[in-house]
This record gives sequence, C-alpha cells and structure tokens, in this order.
Amino acid sequence: MNVLCVTGNLGRDAEVRQAGNSTVCSFSVAMTAGYGGNKQTIWLDCSLWGRQAEGALPSYLTRGQQVAVSGELSAREHEGKTYLQLRVSTIDLIGKREDSGQPAAQQQQATQSQTG
Repeated sequence: MNVLCVTGNLGRDAEVRQAGNSTVCSFSVAMTAGYGGNKQTIWLDCSLWGRQAEGALPSYLTRGQQVAVSGELSAREHEGKTYLQLRVSTIDLIGKREDSGQPAAQQQQATQSQTG
C-alpha cells in the first residue's frame, strides 16, 4: 500500500452522495509543487468514505479551505490524461474558514458544542 500526505486548498465544495450502502464525500485538493518559474499546481481527486463522510465535516470542506490529507494514492487514465486519486484516511482542517476568521478546528469545536 502506498500512502501520500499533502497540504493544499480545496478547489471546490465537497459533494456528499450514496454509493451503494456507503456514503462518500468527494472534493479536489490543489497542491503546489516546485518554485519560481517551475512552480505548478497538481490536482488530486479525493474521496472520503463511511462515517467521516456522514457527519458535519463535509460542511467545513468548502472551496479555498486549507486541508492536510493523507491516504492511498491511485491513478486513472481517461482520454489520454492521467488523473490522481486519493482515498482519504485522515483529514485535518488547517488555516481559517473564509466566513468567520476563526481557525477551522475551533469553528468545528464550537459547532459541535452547540449541537451536542
């Protein structure tokens, strides 16, 4: 098994859907590689499965949110292009949420304490 850990920004809001008996949360992460004139953006299609995809977490996965993700990397070919896919095992919200100015982890704790 290969494991990849990356930090980047979400390229779009997360989408939650049912896949058979499981729930899956899909999102894309943009990570930057290189520097100067060699700088490029690499996109990862990420999927988060099961209980992690069912709770409040997907509502925090909005475009621009900075995250650290790790999981199993795979690649697929489609019409001559290679797409990188990451089956996420862990995700950490880092940086600040756009709408509040609070760090995302503090925002999530505040939401959980209000509902629980």
